[in-house]
Amino acid sequence: MNELQHEFGYAIDEVFIDGNAELITLYGEQVPVIHIDGQPHDFFRVDEIRFRKALT
Repeated sequence: MNELQHEFGYAIDEVFIDGNAELITLYGEQVPVIHIDGQPHDFFRVDEIRFRKALT
């Protein structure tokens, strides 16, 4: 993620779900969750090819 950030110029916002009942209900064991334009994109690991396609 950090390596591609320089290439594509996106912001990374880390949100910790500990203590947030709503986020725990939504994502539980699926963290980390990657969102693009406010929508869930990847869970657990980032697929670089899929991630690149979503950003172009």
